[in-house]
Amino acid sequence: MFNSLVKGSIILAMLFGVALTAAFIYAYEEISLDADKLIHYKPEISSIIYDRNGVKLAYVFKKQHRLYARYDEIPGFLIEGLVAMEDTRFFEHNGVNPDAIIRAIVKDIQAGSFVEGGSTLTQQLIKNKLLSNEKKLARKIKEAILALKIEDELSKEDILERYLNEISYGNNYFGVKTASNGYFHKEMHELTHKEMAILVALPNAPSYYNPLRHYKRALNRANSVLYRMKSIGWITQSDYLKAVKEAPVVHKTSLTQNIAPQIIDEVLRRFKGKLGDIRTGGYKIYTTIDMKQQEIAKKAVASSYKKALSKYKESAKNSSLNMAFVAVESATGDILAMVGGVDYQKSKFNRVTQANRQPGSSFKPFIYQTALDMGYNPASPLTDLARTFQYYYKGKPKIWSPKNYEHDFKGFISFREALVHSRNLATINLVSDLGVSTIRKRLAFLDVPHIPRDMSIALGNLGLSPLKMAQIFSVFANKGHMIEPRLVSKIISKEGAVIFETRLKEISNFTTPEQAYLMTDVLMDVVKRGTGKNAQSRRLGTCRKNRHNQQQCRCMVLWLFPYD
Repeated sequence: MFNSLVKGSIILAMLFGVALTAAFIYAYEEISLDADKLIHYKPEISSIIYDRNGVKLAYVFKKQHRLYARYDEIPGFLIEGLVAMEDTRFFEHNGVNPDAIIRAIVKDIQAGSFVEGGSTLTQQLIKNKLLSNEKKLARKIKEAILALKIEDELSKEDILERYLNEISYGNNYFGVKTASNGYFHKEMHELTHKEMAILVALPNAPSYYNPLRHYKRALNRANSVLYRMKSIGWITQSDYLKAVKEAPVVHKTSLTQNIAPQIIDEVLRRFKGKLGDIRTGGYKIYTTIDMKQQEIAKKAVASSYKKALSKYKESAKNSSLNMAFVAVESATGDILAMVGGVDYQKSKFNRVTQANRQPGSSFKPFIYQTALDMGYNPASPLTDLARTFQYYYKGKPKIWSPKNYEHDFKGFISFREALVHSRNLATINLVSDLGVSTIRKRLAFLDVPHIPRDMSIALGNLGLSPLKMAQIFSVFANKGHMIEPRLVSKIISKEGAVIFETRLKEISNFTTPEQAYLMTDVLMDVVKRGTGKNAQSRRLGTCRKNRHNQQQCRCMVLWLFPYD
C-alpha cells in the first residue's frame, strides 16, 4: 500500500514537472513577439535641424526626445557604475539572478508584500519597454521568461546599449546621450566621473533625483554610486575623493529649445509624409538658412513693423498688421533668411510661403523686360499720358481711368525713367502697345499662376507669395535664368547615409544675359534714386564676392501685410 502511494506521488510529481516544463516552453514561444521589440530594437530617435554652417536650430521629435548612443560611444566608467548599482553579476548570469530573487522573496515575505523585485538589468529593460510596473507574480514570471529569451538572442553589450537608450532620465530626456547633452551640454566622452554618477543614479527615480529640481539630492545619490564603486574595488580611493568633491554645472536651458520655429515648421511641412515620420527617424537635416542673416532679417522686420505701425495708425486699429521677409541667393536658389511674421507666438502662419498678395508695382520690371526682349532699350520713349479703358464686368460696361501716383503726367518719358519712378500711365500704355496676350506668353516662362487677361496686369493685379517674388526676381541678377529656391540642402540618415540632396535646379530661361544686364542696370537706378531708394542698406547688401571672385547677389523681399 505504502509503495503504491510512493509510486503514485512520484508519477504525479513527474506529470506536474512535465506539465510545468510544457507550460514554460509554450509561454517561451508565445512571448517571442514581445521579445522581438527588443531584439529588433527600433526606438523613436529625435531628428536634428541645422543651418548652412552647422548651427543647431532645433531637435524635432514626436513624444520622446531621444538621441541614440552606440555601445562604443558610452564611457566604460558609466557602464561600470550602472552595473555596480543595479546588477553586479550582470556579465555572469543568463538574464535571471537566482540569488537576487531569493533575497527579494525573503524580504517580500518579511514585509508581507512586494517590496523588492530582484530584477536584473535585462529584466529592468523588459519592464521599461515591454511590461507594466505592476508587482504581480504572473508579470514577474513573464519578465523572467522574456529575460532568458532576450539573453539567448542578444549579447550583453547589446542589452546595455538598449537599456541606456531606452530609459528615461527625466526632463523628457530619453537615453543617456540625450541626458548628457541636456543636463551638462556635453558629449558623453566629455563627462566627468561625478556627472556620469549623476546619470547612473537618475533612472532609479528620474523625478526624485532630477538635478534641475533637487540638485543636492542628486549629488548625494551620485556620491552613493561612487562609494559603491569604491567599495567593490572598481575605482581607487583617490579617484573617489576627487569625484565626490565635484559640483557639476547643470544647465536649465533645454536643448529642445527651437531658435528658428518658422524655419522648422516649414521644413516639417515640406517633408510631411516623406521619409516616414521625420520627427522620429533620427535624421540630420541641413537647411540653407544662415542664422546670422536670419537674425538681421528678424531685426529688419521688427524695425519696419514699428515704422509701419506709426505710419498706418488708423489701418492698424482695424486690421492685424504683419510683415514677412525672405532672402534668396540668386545664383543657387538658397533661402538664406525667412521670417514668416512679426510674432511667431501670436501667429504661426508663414506669410513667406503660405500667403499670396498683389505685388503691385513690384511686378513692373517683368513687363519692361518683355519690352526689352521685343526691341525696346532703356532710352526708348514711352507715352506718359492719361487714357480711359472700357471693359465689361458681368456683362455690364465699366470704365477704367488709371492715374500716376503723383497725379501728373510727363507726356513722353524714357523707358529707364518710367521704371525708375514707377510711372503707372507709361507702364499701362506700354502694355497696350505690346498686347496683353504677348505679355502673358512671356510670363508663362516664370511659372506665374493666374496671370490677368486684361490691362490690370500692368499694375501687378495678381497673387504671389514673397518667396515666389524672390524667385522670379532672381532672373535679373542670374543672367536671365530662374533657379528654384531651396530650403533643405541635404538629409543624412541615422546610419550616416545621404538620403536626400538638392542640387541647383534651373526652372526656365526667361531672357538672354545681355537683356538681363540692361534690366539690372535700370533696377540699380531704381534703388539709387528712384522709388526703391529706401531699400539701400549696408548691412543687408544685395551682392558680394564669392571665393572665386565672382559676383553673387541675393534677392530680398520685405512685404507688408495690412489685412492679415
